[in-house]
Amino acid sequence: MGEVYDPGQDWQLPGPNGIPHAGSYGSGPGSGGGGAGFQYDVETLRELAREWNDLANEFARDLNYAALLQRAQGPGVEYASGGNAEQVRASGEALHSTLTAREQYCRSMAAKFQMALGKYATTEDTHTTDLNQTGGSL
Repeated sequence: MGEVYDPGQDWQLPGPNGIPHAGSYGSGPGSGGGGAGFQYDVETLRELAREWNDLANEFARDLNYAALLQRAQGPGVEYASGGNAEQVRASGEALHSTLTAREQYCRSMAAKFQMALGKYATTEDTHTTDLNQTGGSL
């Protein structure tokens, strides 16, 4: 297994001739060059899932502000007030669409980390079972 991503570590992206560091994309040292991806420990997976969900919650809260813009009314009954309010409502619609997409993206990312946690637990259970069947212990 290659290096494990540590969010507190001072790491850098690989350059053209660089070697991937912890958390960078690609095959890590000693990985045999077989695959691409990241490697995380259980605590990091949990933290990343929580952070993505927290960010999604912020976008969801901001939808309330977009709703205010979507309902904007002009201060007067003349054309300029109505035209201005129409533009503000259009901005509110665009903001609502963008925030909804961002929230969905964040929830999707959190779900990916949760799925990785599930796979991690399944792998641990399988290895424990295999080890116990051979008479070993952890």
